Amino acid sequence: MRVAVGMSGGVDSSVTALLMKERGHEVIGVTLRFHTIEACELEGAHNVCCSPKDVQDAAKVSQRLGIPHLTFDWEKIFRERVIDYFVEEYSRGRTPNPCALCNREVKTGYFARYLKAVADIERLATGHYAKVEDHPRYGRVIRRGRDRRRDQSYFLALVRKEDLELLEFPLGDLTKEEVREIARSRGLEVADKRDSQEVCFLMGRSPGEYLENILGEREGEIRHVSGKVLGKHRGIYRFTIGQRRGLGISYGKPLYVVDIDPITNTVVVGEEEYLYNDTLYVKDLNLHVPLNEWGEGVVAQIRYRHNPVPVESVEKTSEGYKVKFKEDLRGITPGQVVAFYNDDVLLGGGIIEGVEGGR
Repeated sequence: MRVAVGMSGGVDSSVTALLMKERGHEVIGVTLRFHTIEACELEGAHNVCCSPKDVQDAAKVSQRLGIPHLTFDWEKIFRERVIDYFVEEYSRGRTPNPCALCNREVKTGYFARYLKAVADIERLATGHYAKVEDHPRYGRVIRRGRDRRRDQSYFLALVRKEDLELLEFPLGDLTKEEVREIARSRGLEVADKRDSQEVCFLMGRSPGEYLENILGEREGEIRHVSGKVLGKHRGIYRFTIGQRRGLGISYGKPLYVVDIDPITNTVVVGEEEYLYNDTLYVKDLNLHVPLNEWGEGVVAQIRYRHNPVPVESVEKTSEGYKVKFKEDLRGITPGQVVAFYNDDVLLGGGIIEGVEGGR
């Protein structure tokens, strides 16, 4: 099989290329470059992926493995499909998940289709800690990775069902420690390379710092749920639902961000009790398994680091889908992704629009 491997220059994608070659496939290493050299050399731009050094590391690993390596300059595509979306969502008082969107619109789903069209590549293999397998009933599906601490299936919830036919995730049955040991045993220089931890285009900055550079200061009020004005803010993009620190206000008890109103440019704060809700709304559901076949025992994650919670019902409405949980959830956040599972099978997901009775 003719396989392209998305190579970021890290240990995960390097071992992915190694494994695909050892399985007897015709392998081509491909790297997407999203940022200029100048941007990556900014002070504080550390520990991010897709830097020029990462591109060099991917090329070196490809050379060691004896496979061709190609680099695609997709800075414009990445800006239009991910960064512009990120900025727009924050300016609307929402908290987006750019990595989940990128997997659909750029580096995973879309890239697989692009390579199939222009180079007749049969599959794109990536270093995600997840599995993609053929289910006897549902066809191609994504499953959670064996290493639950690193499972990345949540970030793949927006990838289109049809794109699953073009994807491979060889690390799904491995732990991070096992991946590093494979790299060491094969003499790969990136075996102990530090993982990228940040959203790549932030270059080490917080979302607020990054967005202030683009949007400037947009002063508004911080109000208690009672309506009382408690202070001022420099931009709603500096806040997210559930935030407690950095509010810059004084009050007799702990307060949290419970709503963000982009129309009035207001941040609403309240006691912790205001953070809980048992219902959310999704405009569109990206389905890997038909909704009428989800069965019993469906659970959902509303953030990456979030314990799955039981779903009571998913109801189709005139404006999208109403999702009701069997318990109250803390800090449901518009703009974030909700991912649905039955056991370890990813059923699908969508972008949270709001909650019952408001935001």
